[in-house]
Amino acid sequence: MKKTALVVIDVQNAMFMEEDPVYQGEVLIRNIKDLLAEARSNKTPIFFIQHNEAVGQPLEKGSFGWKIHPELAPAEQDTIIQKTTPDSFHKTDFEEQLKQRKIEHLVLAGIQTDICVDTTCRRAFSMGYDVTLVADAHSTWNSGSLSAQQIINHHNGLLRWFSHVRKTSEIRFSE
Repeated sequence: MKKTALVVIDVQNAMFMEEDPVYQGEVLIRNIKDLLAEARSNKTPIFFIQHNEAVGQPLEKGSFGWKIHPELAPAEQDTIIQKTTPDSFHKTDFEEQLKQRKIEHLVLAGIQTDICVDTTCRRAFSMGYDVTLVADAHSTWNSGSLSAQQIINHHNGLLRWFSHVRKTSEIRFSE
């Protein structure tokens, strides 16, 4: 069996601000909490990816908006990877951390479906990782003429070329 890690991408406070919250944020939090509980109960490594923006931006490093959502607070044994682009691997030590732990399979959840989740999924696949995208544990915002739900549905269909697409209830981690 391939050694697996749960990867939670950019689930930071700014994504849940009242003036423009991520689509179905409460459902997203609940599903990611379920994934975290399942992963922790089986001692599966967990990686939080945290996006950093410039001074004055919503995800400015050290700001309230930049912090990981409090309901998903990383445990002491979890790893936090800092990034500045949509690609969780680009100019980070993410790959090095995965190799150190001999991880071959990534289970992806988080924000933003059409940017950071998509880019990380495709990059991981191209790097030879087995990838599972959790269909009901990633989200985004409306964009132009597309609703957030349409974007999520589209990516769940499209990313099947790069990953196994499964619902939260179907995800099982084993020691």
